[in-house]
Amino acid sequence: MIYNLLMKIYLIRHGQTTGDTEDRFGGDYEDHLTAEGKRQADQLAQKLITSGIQKIYVSPRIRAKETWIILSNQFAIPLITIENLKERNHYGVMTGMIKSEAKLKYPAYIELLKDTKNTIEGGEDYESFKKRVTNTFSEIIKENSNLDSMAIISHGGVIRLVFREILKIGEIDINDCAFTKMETSKNKLKVLLMDGIEILK
Repeated sequence: MIYNLLMKIYLIRHGQTTGDTEDRFGGDYEDHLTAEGKRQADQLAQKLITSGIQKIYVSPRIRAKETWIILSNQFAIPLITIENLKERNHYGVMTGMIKSEAKLKYPAYIELLKDTKNTIEGGEDYESFKKRVTNTFSEIIKENSNLDSMAIISHGGVIRLVFREILKIGEIDINDCAFTKMETSKNKLKVLLMDGIEILK
């Protein structure tokens, strides 16, 4: 991808969810923020208060929208939902299942998913996921060449793919409500800041 404009992009993960605390396989699954997740989103809003964000794009999943609602207390910006910012349906037939139960019922699938590029029954294959995220990311940037600063609220899998396939940095560990601040400049997308994200060696 070629970036000719100068713009700050905040790529944000949603807060802790009920699926996290119930130890379920999430992915393309609808769950809500927990009380802790809402607290995390409020802390994030305080961190971004001086960011000058002018537009926010959001995954259609409830947890991402609930994170946006809390951020909207700081930014009076309309909600723009983009379907292709949703999380990968990585877990297929195991989506929403408690992990201990899934391990008993689908041990072979658990083993396959140790490689993120593998696909199981009912899941979204990696290349399709990669294509929709990279294309969507590029389209959002091109459509906002007049902005100084914008944000995208999405999911761990989406952000990992951006680091792996777009930034070419590699694998990351990412916390709830973590974010990275990037800049488009001189035909490059450059990371300026990571908060709650760690590059794995």
